[in-house]
Amino acid sequence: MIAQKFEVTINAKADKVWDVLWNDLTYRQWTSVFCHGSYAVSDWKEGSRVHFYSPGGKGMYSTIIALKPNVEMTFNHLGEIDDYKELPNDEKASEWSNSKEQYLLNETNGSTHVVVNLNSVEEYATYFEDVFPKALAIVKELSERNCITITTKIKAPIEKVWNYWNEPEHITQWCAASDDWHTPKAVNNCLTGGQFTNTMAAKDGSFSFDFSGTYTAVKPNELLAYTLEDGRIVRIIFVPVKDQLQIIETFEAETQNPMEMQQSGWQNILDNFKKYVENH
Repeated sequence: MIAQKFEVTINAKADKVWDVLWNDLTYRQWTSVFCHGSYAVSDWKEGSRVHFYSPGGKGMYSTIIALKPNVEMTFNHLGEIDDYKELPNDEKASEWSNSKEQYLLNETNGSTHVVVNLNSVEEYATYFEDVFPKALAIVKELSERNCITITTKIKAPIEKVWNYWNEPEHITQWCAASDDWHTPKAVNNCLTGGQFTNTMAAKDGSFSFDFSGTYTAVKPNELLAYTLEDGRIVRIIFVPVKDQLQIIETFEAETQNPMEMQQSGWQNILDNFKKYVENH
């Protein structure tokens, strides 16, 4: 086994970082860099089992051997999962079974230093050296910014969902938070570095504004990330969940309106999108 260590300092309190690490929706965001659509199932108690799944039901099972909220989470990895079932260890799994994965949080003056200690087999060491810093960068971004996460599940293939989300002819049909608003015009250059503009307007003509941004990451059928004109960030992942497609959208809140109002408005738009896709 090879001992690996990854560190990041985050300008946020430990409880905020802890929530980003282990809340289901944000966990799916930062672990998507390891395996798109990965998630974990557990009651999150010390001594309990954790099943780490890929969308197809493969993964590994582990035990939580230390859990101190806002301070430490340590897993003891035991074996592999296939078709959502724990498998007995074979020779290959035995190479890494009983390996540890530890997350330590140390808060000082409102900032939190995160250390990840990992035991890995040699064939994965280079992979983790590349990917773990990317995962922790997402944790840092989501922790340091005042973010809200919303979600929905849609019964439709990913190709249709991606197309309806990004094609202007469809955007103008669903992009509204209430029945008295609409989006009469949409322009979308959906590639990294590309820009988009959705003109959102009251149907009575009393008010309109442009919702615009620049894409910082685009992975077709998987991920959209962009920065709005005012510097706020948005990150959206599209992940298969059995016979459905889940959209998880995290956006940085603005300061003019209450958080609850912003969450409700963005969720309404996402719900409109779900209805549009499933009914067309």
